[in-house]
Amino acid sequence: VLIGYLAANTTTLHLGSGGVMLPNHSPLVIAEQFGTLNTLYPGRIDLGLGRAPGSDQPTMRALRRHMSGDIDNFPRDVAELVDWFDARDPNPHVRPVPGYGEQIPVWLLGSSLYSAQLAAQLGLPFAFASHFAPDMLFQALHLYRTQFKPSARLESILRETQADEIMVNGQIFDHQARLHSFDLAMDVKEELLG
Repeated sequence: VLIGYLAANTTTLHLGSGGVMLPNHSPLVIAEQFGTLNTLYPGRIDLGLGRAPGSDQPTMRALRRHMSGDIDNFPRDVAELVDWFDARDPNPHVRPVPGYGEQIPVWLLGSSLYSAQLAAQLGLPFAFASHFAPDMLFQALHLYRTQFKPSARLESILRETQADEIMVNGQIFDHQARLHSFDLAMDVKEELLG
């Protein structure tokens, strides 16, 4: 909802989700939602996908999620989305409209080695949630770099961030945690740039 609002009120801002917890949604629905956004705002929309449930069990039941198997289906669901965005038919009887062939950039998000490894295997960009697992950051980046397989979507690892990138998030009232996040950012910068 916010991506659509921000895109409608800007003309050049590139926007993305950080992120859609795919086990809570049908890949078809996500393909059509982001296909719609990309149709309205061509070339300005990215899709960030996570595999965490993002909620407690009563909320998961309200989302009509099955309690088992959804997370295990994550690699298949990601592949299905990417196939639709790349105009391949994972299911010849179903096609997201809009969404099919939209070439929407897909990022994997995560705070574990599992997500880093999956992103590397699929040749997708990866964003690590160091605010959840700061001690795993460098291990996850190393795993991603060493196991990365180029793909039609991403020929080489993205290493740099841009000065004009903005992340919208909530306020941090724990000032020590905020200072620690700046320290982590500097460590990442030094690790990436040498």
